Amino acid sequence: MEDTSSSTATSLDTAKPSLMSDPAQQITLVQPTPRLPTRLASLYKPSSKTEPSQVAIPSSNGSAQQTVMQPRHRALDTINSRKMEAEGHHSIEMPPQAPSTLPLAPPLPPKKLQSKKPSPFYDGQRQKYNEICVPLNNAALKGDWPAAEKIIRQFPEVVRSSITQNEETVLHIVSSTKHIHFAEMLVNEMNDEDLELQNGDGSTALCLAVASTVEMVDVLLRRNKGLLKIRKKGDLPFLCAVYSGDRNMVEHIYSKTDLVDLKWNYSDKTRILDSCLAFGLLDIALKILIDTREKGILTIETLVLRYLASNASAFQGQTALRRLINTISVLIPGQRLPFAHHKAIEIVRIIWKEIVQQKHEDILKQIAGDPSIKKVEGLLFTAARLGNHKFIIELLRLCPDITWEIDENKHTIFHVAVIHRQENVYNLLYELGSKKLGVVDKDGNNILHLAAILPKQNRLNIVSGAAFQMQRELIWFQEVNTMVSSVDRTKKNNAGKSPQELFTDEHIKLMEKGENWMKQTAAHSMVVAALIATIMFAVAFTLPGGNNQNNGLPIYLGKRAFAVFVITDAISLCTSSASILVFLAILTARYTEKDFLVSLPVKLMIGVSTLFISIMTMMIAFSASFFLLYEESMKWAPILVTALASLPVFLFACLQFRLLLDMIQSTFSSRYLLKNRKHMLY
Repeated sequence: MEDTSSSTATSLDTAKPSLMSDPAQQITLVQPTPRLPTRLASLYKPSSKTEPSQVAIPSSNGSAQQTVMQPRHRALDTINSRKMEAEGHHSIEMPPQAPSTLPLAPPLPPKKLQSKKPSPFYDGQRQKYNEICVPLNNAALKGDWPAAEKIIRQFPEVVRSSITQNEETVLHIVSSTKHIHFAEMLVNEMNDEDLELQNGDGSTALCLAVASTVEMVDVLLRRNKGLLKIRKKGDLPFLCAVYSGDRNMVEHIYSKTDLVDLKWNYSDKTRILDSCLAFGLLDIALKILIDTREKGILTIETLVLRYLASNASAFQGQTALRRLINTISVLIPGQRLPFAHHKAIEIVRIIWKEIVQQKHEDILKQIAGDPSIKKVEGLLFTAARLGNHKFIIELLRLCPDITWEIDENKHTIFHVAVIHRQENVYNLLYELGSKKLGVVDKDGNNILHLAAILPKQNRLNIVSGAAFQMQRELIWFQEVNTMVSSVDRTKKNNAGKSPQELFTDEHIKLMEKGENWMKQTAAHSMVVAALIATIMFAVAFTLPGGNNQNNGLPIYLGKRAFAVFVITDAISLCTSSASILVFLAILTARYTEKDFLVSLPVKLMIGVSTLFISIMTMMIAFSASFFLLYEESMKWAPILVTALASLPVFLFACLQFRLLLDMIQSTFSSRYLLKNRKHMLY
């Protein structure tokens, strides 16, 4: 070896003058295969040795080539990868060129980290694999360190060898578990480089530990912080942590991540932000944006805005239950739930403040859509289509010029809101005015024509029942009708239809469905109401205990239970009779368009409500009769009967409550659906 080294050094000194003097030179780079960890002699076959990278320089007299050690260039790894696999090396022939005319070489790209694979777990020696690797695998899964230590002491190289078909080491296996002590002892038996070994999927032990516990991650990072830079198929471990969806894990990994040192590329920041938003980790995404802005490495990307524009739920405020939980959890340190909608708004503000610094034309391409790319919908119109009014508000506050921008169909955001029945976006119109609503689209439709067109089924299904869907459509049409001029109300589109004619044609099938649904509901409910009325009428003259033969008064007249029985019987009889009359009125209605707006929904709401009251009072009367008859002899019987009698009432309430709630909401709340209740924009 000493002779070879001295010969190489001498060759280097001799080769330098020859390289500069002879332009017709050849440089041959010998590319080595990646160096693998040491293999177990008892388990693995020896592999062929490879030489380091060399530069062979022929002398000017044609003598034997002289070698010079050279580093491997990353570009050769991509261009000649197939040839390298077949021959074990590759070469590049440089064309003759005078040294004085050589251009300055561009700077080399950053060196790509090479994938480090563990030694194969066996080469045809299945028996030894079953005797060593399988027990070690089982010990790692169970956290049995004494059993694993016994094998490691006998075969030390097994800690850096793969013991599964997926090329996983013992550390890969235990990193997916919660056996912290096993991992700590195992890491002490390994070198720092051993922690960087990757399995068949390209995952290091850290990429698997992010789906385990924070303590497991700390065990690995205390030994080798460089694991944070080793990617799994292009993904940083931080992105793997985001995929796990564990908020605490993501925060912990991010606290140990240095954005500047890692030099996240453009794709990293975009994918990590998108993934954080997709998994609801808005607070982490906001922290990344703030940190990158402070460190001067913020990259503005409208893809993040596109995701937020299409995710209206991220901007929704908290419910009363959620606010109560946050109020209680504030007493417990570290347990307060973040206000997600506030985080989403802050993210939009940070990105939008940077975008509005650009030219107006560039802003329109990113927000309103690029006319040259018709298949890509503008962010502004995406938010309007999905009803994300808070997203739109943030955009309009900093750039009000985009309010009346139109898309490829010549629709503003308010036209889009009417098409898709998004009342929250449409209500912004009350603060901006309706002076520009007279614009028509390619089909000659104004905004009232768009209100007359039947929306998609998913928007109709917001309320249950075809009759209430028809009512919601009438409310929309009438409200838009008040916002347009008298000319637009009678203006015809390219098909020769006025808004009212178009509304009738579009909703004729929905009216038929609403009529059939109302009649079927009324008919079935009237049968139940008639049965209740018949029974309660008969019970009124057949009192429990009978009458006194002397004076004809009821025997239990002085008891409280008897008063309850009489009152509830009368209420049940009256309400069931009223229910019959209301359902009869529904069956004999004319079913015009205007009937669906108030008359029919109110009648159905009254009919169902009175039917529910009649059922409830009937069961109360039934229970009261048992208290009268069996209160003294069997005291447990009235209580049991009362409990059983509440079951029909409970079932009816559960099964029909949603329908009753929709009736009330559609009849009364819908009147305030399209009204300016508060200043949302300014």
